[in-house]
Amino acid sequence: MIIELARRVLPLPIKNAIRAAQSSRNGFVRRMVRKGERERLEIAMQYLNKSVNLAKAWAKLDKETSNFYYALADLNKDQLTQLICVVTDKNYDEIAGYLNEIETDAALKNHIENTLKTSGYGEDIKVEFARRIGWYAFVRILKPKVVIETGVDHGVGACVITSALRRNAAEGFTGRYFGTDFNPSAGRLLTGPYAEFGEIVYGDSIETLSRFQQPIDLFINDSDHSAEYEYREYQTIKDKLTIGAVILGDNAHVTDKLSLFSRESGRSFLFFAEKPRDHWYPGAGLGISYPHR
Repeated sequence: MIIELARRVLPLPIKNAIRAAQSSRNGFVRRMVRKGERERLEIAMQYLNKSVNLAKAWAKLDKETSNFYYALADLNKDQLTQLICVVTDKNYDEIAGYLNEIETDAALKNHIENTLKTSGYGEDIKVEFARRIGWYAFVRILKPKVVIETGVDHGVGACVITSALRRNAAEGFTGRYFGTDFNPSAGRLLTGPYAEFGEIVYGDSIETLSRFQQPIDLFINDSDHSAEYEYREYQTIKDKLTIGAVILGDNAHVTDKLSLFSRESGRSFLFFAEKPRDHWYPGAGLGISYPHR
């Protein structure tokens, strides 16, 4: 108010001086705001620069455009091991041994990478199993007779699961994998010795699950990632689960449907959040629904 009054009564040269001073002050404030923005941006970019650089390098290669392949960070793998201990009541060393078993399976990796290239999925794809090593560990621990995975895509998960079933069979525990997918070209990787322990049923997953008659020991949801469809799958297989059945949800990092189903069904629920090693993708996760112990 005082400044406005002064503008009306003071001579023009003094008014101009006041305006100049105000403009200078406002400019100083704007510069200070911009300076603060730059400092905050620099802080944020310290966390983001590595991912940005990894993304730039990744984009130049002939890579997969979905179902990204990466390894888990060492700390993250330790966290996964501890979580599986809680769910299965097994000791740390046994579970760590299974994770090491899948990660050092050269024959499996060679089979997947070679088949990916001959199938035209991408010349530069290097397969790492990420959360699927958790799938593998559950198959090795539970020794399931029936494993179902909805949503097969390339078939990396199918090969991981049937690899575990092969080892179980060698130890006297037979089991079979059933994959479902609406895409008739899905699952090209499930060939050779891995196909001996599993098969893929093509068509709508809900319809396939509705027709399925065998008791289910391990169920993996990885199909249509809409919350509604995911929940319908759980409802469809609810009465087909064996007493000790485990459900692994590949959509639990974006919906609460497996958590909700677990609460409604009197089951326990835990979530494992991935931390990829040297990859731009922030990681997905693994929802785990299991009987109360």
